[in-house]
Amino acid sequence: MVRRVSDLLLVRHGETAWSADGRHTGRTDVPLTPNGVEEAISLAPYFRDRHPALVLTSPLRRAVATAELAGLADGVTDPDLYEWDYGGYEGVTTAEIQRTRPHWSLWSDGVPPGDAEHPGESAAQVAARADRALARMAPVLRDADGGDAVVVAHGHFLRVLTARYLGLPPEDGRLFMLRTGTVSVLSTEHGLPVIAGWNIQP
Repeated sequence: MVRRVSDLLLVRHGETAWSADGRHTGRTDVPLTPNGVEEAISLAPYFRDRHPALVLTSPLRRAVATAELAGLADGVTDPDLYEWDYGGYEGVTTAEIQRTRPHWSLWSDGVPPGDAEHPGESAAQVAARADRALARMAPVLRDADGGDAVVVAHGHFLRVLTARYLGLPPEDGRLFMLRTGTVSVLSTEHGLPVIAGWNIQP
């Protein structure tokens, strides 16, 4: 196995009105709240002296704005970094879903189809996108002269990506609670993938 010498930094975007309310926010393009803007700005010192070799962001404006406010202005948008498509549960909270499905979990039960703009995705479909993104970042992470790679994206997607990085099934993303406006660090130890930091708030 090729020794990895760079870290993969995961940034969850700042707060939105929907994330504050616990509403499932997939492809709906909601902006940051004032608090979300402050969360994003607070990340800037963390990146001030870092020079990542690659910055990828979700195309959604909450991720793009977070990257810019955090000082990651050279980010390239990547459609594989969209949030999980929640289908018929877009904009709905877990509490609302569990009124009719008391034991429902996104990780084990998935989502029903929605409209044309929100057809819904399975965990396996989200994992396929995460795997493609990890494959694109692999050369950077193996480059002995390179810097870190940074991904600015969304809570559930980043949790799936973390599971896949660690060699776990996508459903194990349930183990990695991820807060808004935070940095998490995926690295290696003795050639094996590890979590080196999680939910860091600089």
